[in-house]
Amino acid sequence: MTYRKSIEIEGVAHGNTPIPLGSKLGNMVFSSAIAGNNPATGLIPEEPAEQVKYVFQNVRSFMEVAGGSPEHIGKVTVLVQDESIRDLVNEEWIKMFPDPESRPARHSKVTQLRQGAVVQLEIIAVLPE
Repeated sequence: MTYRKSIEIEGVAHGNTPIPLGSKLGNMVFSSAIAGNNPATGLIPEEPAEQVKYVFQNVRSFMEVAGGSPEHIGKVTVLVQDESIRDLVNEEWIKMFPDPESRPARHSKVTQLRQGAVVQLEIIAVLPE
C-alpha cells in the first residue's frame, strides 16, 4: 500500500508534467501551485476577478478530492502577479473563511507568474484521522 498519493483535479492540471497538483501523505495534504483555471475549459481567464474566483473554487475542489474541506487548511501561500490583486483575493478569502476566529495562516508574495496567471495558491492542510 502506498502511503503517499498524488492529487489531481479535472481541468486544473499543474501544467508541468510530471508534477502532480498536490500530494497526500497520511493525513497531511500539500499542494503545488493551484491556478485560477476555469475547470470546464482548462484555460486561465484573462479577467483577474475570474481567476481569483476560480482559484478559490479550485482549492475547494482540491480539498474535496483529498478527502477534506477548506476547514482543514492550516496555511495558504498567496502568489500574486502584482499588489492590485490583493483586494480581489481578500474578497474571496472572506467568503471561504468567514469566521475571523478560524482562518488559516497566510503568507502573500508578489512574484512573476506564468501563462497569464495573476494569482496562484499553495496550501497545507491536515485531515482528521
